[in-house]
Amino acid sequence: MTTTTPRSAVRPIKTRRAAPWPIAFYRSAVGKKWVMAVTGIILLGFVLVHMIGNLKLYLSREEINLYGEALRDIPGHLLPRTVFLWTIRLVLIGAFALHMHAAFSLTVLNRKARPVTYQSPRDYVAAGFAARTMRWTGIIVILYLFFHLADLTWGSANPDFVRGDPYNNLIRSFERPVVAIVYIVANLALGVHLFHGAWSIFQSLGINNPRYNLARRWLAQGFAAIVVVGNLSFPLAVMFGVVEKACEGEAIEEPCAPSGAFADADDE
Repeated sequence: MTTTTPRSAVRPIKTRRAAPWPIAFYRSAVGKKWVMAVTGIILLGFVLVHMIGNLKLYLSREEINLYGEALRDIPGHLLPRTVFLWTIRLVLIGAFALHMHAAFSLTVLNRKARPVTYQSPRDYVAAGFAARTMRWTGIIVILYLFFHLADLTWGSANPDFVRGDPYNNLIRSFERPVVAIVYIVANLALGVHLFHGAWSIFQSLGINNPRYNLARRWLAQGFAAIVVVGNLSFPLAVMFGVVEKACEGEAIEEPCAPSGAFADADDE
């Protein structure tokens, strides 16, 4: 005797709907590494250009202030003011968010694939200091970024901030020893992060050949050194009096007035 299963009792097998190719690719470890590499290139380019632009500090107050104004006016009358600047900012925010998410996701995948950590101390020697500290230097860079924005972009962390006067804002900031030290330490951490990031980009993109590894190391070291030396020069130049606060009050909303320990002897 044969029994027939009622049609209502048969449950259809649910198949997972295929995600669009970009999402499916990103879900894989290879996709996450590619995203980290591409966003890393974007962020490396920004860090370098940002440092080069700030070198106008050594030309004159007018030069760096005009540079800051020009960034808001790109590309002139073709677009409303700050539209292009905000487009760049949104791209950088997106790149930064994807970079952090990909790094976190890869860490989770690695831990699932190897729940037991290496027992031999030789693993740490092989990994290198930069690789072992990427997580911590990354955290330092994130905290430094928010402080940097609050200090020199929003002005909330700089009591003497004057909108439209990048030259004096930077000097007012670095005249505070604690802030200068924070910038120095943060940029040293940034240099370590940049070195390993620039080195890893090639490997993430599949460009990993012993014939090119020495050139990769030189490129990573040279890039990190250029950015760090340039960025460290700013607080050091202020601390050692290479550049000084301008007080003529030209082309800013309010005239600069010396105060406290930084007042000129003639004003006392």
